[in-house]
Amino acid sequence: MGIVAGLDSSPDFTRIVVCDTDTGAVLRQGYAPHPVETPDGARPSDVDPQAWLLSLGEAAGGGLLEGVQAIGVSAQQNAVIPLDAQGNTVRPALVGGDKRAQVAAADLVDALGGREAWAQAVGCAPQAAQPVTKLRWLAKNEPENARRTAVLLQAHDWLVWQLLGRPARRTTDRGGASGTGYWSAATGAYRPDLVELALGHQAMLPEVIGPSDAAGTTPEGLLISAGTGETMAAAFGLGIGLGDAVVSLGASGSVMAVHPEALVDQSGMITSLADATGMHLPVVTTLNAVRTLRGTAELLGLPDLESLSELAMKSTPGAHGLVLLPYLEGERTPNLPHTAGTIAGLRRESMKPEHLARAAFEGMLCGLADALDVLRGRGVDVRRIFLLGPAAELTAVQAAAPSLFGAQVVVPQPADYAAIGAARQAAWALGVSQGTLDPRTPPAWQGAAAQVLEPGDELAVGQAVRQQFVAVREQTHPGAFQS
Repeated sequence: MGIVAGLDSSPDFTRIVVCDTDTGAVLRQGYAPHPVETPDGARPSDVDPQAWLLSLGEAAGGGLLEGVQAIGVSAQQNAVIPLDAQGNTVRPALVGGDKRAQVAAADLVDALGGREAWAQAVGCAPQAAQPVTKLRWLAKNEPENARRTAVLLQAHDWLVWQLLGRPARRTTDRGGASGTGYWSAATGAYRPDLVELALGHQAMLPEVIGPSDAAGTTPEGLLISAGTGETMAAAFGLGIGLGDAVVSLGASGSVMAVHPEALVDQSGMITSLADATGMHLPVVTTLNAVRTLRGTAELLGLPDLESLSELAMKSTPGAHGLVLLPYLEGERTPNLPHTAGTIAGLRRESMKPEHLARAAFEGMLCGLADALDVLRGRGVDVRRIFLLGPAAELTAVQAAAPSLFGAQVVVPQPADYAAIGAARQAAWALGVSQGTLDPRTPPAWQGAAAQVLEPGDELAVGQAVRQQFVAVREQTHPGAFQS
C-alpha cells in the first residue's frame, strides 16, 4: 500500500489528487486558481509560467503531499515556453488557441508545400494553437526573442523540470510531444527541420521518454513520472483502451479513439496524437457542438439548456422530419469553413418549438457521428463511447446518443480525470522502479463511476434519423466528405 499524487495544471487552475497506489481511490485533493489577472476576464495569450508554480504551491498546502511517493504531472497543451541558453524564460509562455498565430499557420503550410506534406511529416497540418505555429509567430513578430530562444519546453515539461530542481536533462513524453507540430507520432522522432522552418534556427528539445519511465527523483526522494498533456492524462484517467472513443461536448466538439498505429490523413480532418500508454489517439474536431444548443435555446427564448432538453423530449425521434445541419460557425468536419447552418424539412406540422429543439440535439449528435465515421472509415474500432462535458448529463442527449452513434454510451461521473490520469502514471512509474509492475502494462485502477446507456430497441429508429441527416447533408453539400 502506498500513495501517489497527480497534478493537473489546466489553463485556469492547478488541481492535485492524492490516490491509493493499488486501487486509484482518491484519498484527498487540493485546488488553487492561477494568479493571472486579465482585465476583461478573457484568457490571456501570454502567461508567466511562475504563476503555475505559485498555484501548485497553494494547491499542495496543508500537508496534502505528506507520505506521497511519486507525482505525475498533466498540463494544458499547446503552451510553449521559450528558454535562453541559461534556462531562463525569454518571454512569457505562449498559451491557448492563439488567434494571433492564424497567419503564421497558413505561412507554415505553404512553406512546407501544403497540408499533405505536413500530414506526412507530423500527422497534421499546423493549427494556430500549436507550438510550431507560435514559434513562427515569434520569429516574425519578436525576432530578438526568437534569436535568444535556445530551448523549447511545453507546460508539463517545464513543471517536471522545476519539480526536479532544473537539472541538465529535460524530458517530455510521447503524448505531449505529439501535439507540438514538430514530432511525429508515426516515426516517434522529432523533426528539427520544422523547428528551424518556424523559428529560423535550431533549438534544444526535451528527450522523449517512455510512458512508464521516470523523469527523475527530487533531492527528497520523490519520484517524478514522465508527465503528459491534459487530453492524454484524461484518457488515461478514464481508463479507455482499444475499442473505446471519447466524445467531448464543449462549444465545439471532439472525438478521439485509441488506435494501435498513427493515422496519416491528407484531408486534414484527423489530428494524429500519441497517448500516455504507447498507443495512439487520433482526434477529429467539429466546430459546432454545444454552441448549436445554446443558439437554439436563445432563438426559442429559453433560459438554459435544461429547458431546451425538456422541450426536445416533447418531440419524437426525427423531429417530425426537421433536420438541422449545425454548421453555425462554418465547419471543420466536414471541411466547410465558410458555410452556414441549414434547416430542412420544414412543413406546417413540423414548425413547432419542440421539433426545432429536438432537431438541434439530433443535428449536434449527427455532426459528431460524422466525426466518428471519419475514424471508423480509417479502420478505427469503436464499440464503446465515453461522453464528456456538462451537456452529456442532459436527458435529450442521453436519449438520442446511443442510437445515433450506434454503440454503447458511457457517461462518467464528473471527476478530475486528467489529475487522476497523472496519478495513475505516477503509480506506474513507481511500480516499475520498484520492480512490481511491467513497463508495458499500466496499473489496473478502478474504472470511472458511470451511467451506461445501450442503443437497445431504439437503434433502428436512431439509424433512420442518422440517414435522414446524411441525405440532407449530401444534398446541401455534395461530396463534403470526399477528400
